[in-house]
Amino acid sequence: MNFNDLLKLYEQKKELHGKETYKYISQLLQEVKVIHKEYFLRSATAAKARAKGKTPDHEQSWRAFKGKNLEKLVIHIIKDEVEALGVKIVEGNTLEKTNTKSLAIELNKVKRNLLVDYGEFGSHLPDVDIIIYEPASYRVIAVISSKVTLRERIAQTGYWKLKLLNDDVTRHIKVYFITPDEDGTLTAKDPAKKGRAIVEIDTDGSYVMTEADIEESNKVKSFKHFIDDLKKLIGNKEAI
Repeated sequence: MNFNDLLKLYEQKKELHGKETYKYISQLLQEVKVIHKEYFLRSATAAKARAKGKTPDHEQSWRAFKGKNLEKLVIHIIKDEVEALGVKIVEGNTLEKTNTKSLAIELNKVKRNLLVDYGEFGSHLPDVDIIIYEPASYRVIAVISSKVTLRERIAQTGYWKLKLLNDDVTRHIKVYFITPDEDGTLTAKDPAKKGRAIVEIDTDGSYVMTEADIEESNKVKSFKHFIDDLKKLIGNKEAI
């Protein structure tokens, strides 16, 4: 099973729910998990585990599949609307896994505009899943982490926001989190769970892909607000 299989199921849900399909991402993932397990149990990896007298570990395989492909799905959902605003979008992996010499000139310059300087220990890219940048200037506008739950990376996301703020070249970059929030960390503002507190204080905001009721704020909003907020950000040249 691969991303194209997930995408087909997403498009089927989109026919039913239209622009509100983002609310059903968790439901989609649960349906895909069942199918993924069937594929996994027939895989060479599972066969090798059985040959060693072990029980095939589907959960480990599923976590890897889910994490990698949620990011791709988010890009699929927002790409056309993002690029309609005159900016471009690229996977963080594209910059991270390719050495500078082999990158296209445009992405090479984008990479240089995102690097965090660690002095004598070199310059390194922040761990982010999605990068939005201005193609004429190669200036990074925003970076996004996309995970199923906040506990997977929210503290790290807050850390990268602080590091980006420490350099004049990167201090303008907005740091966002997009998540189905399957553990309900963002639901309530008062009392706030630790993950919500980190979003509110140490990031530029989180957009939640859920049908659950959320106590919204300037920093925590339903996913439906993402494109409008990005449009305002791009329109406000001083902010980027």
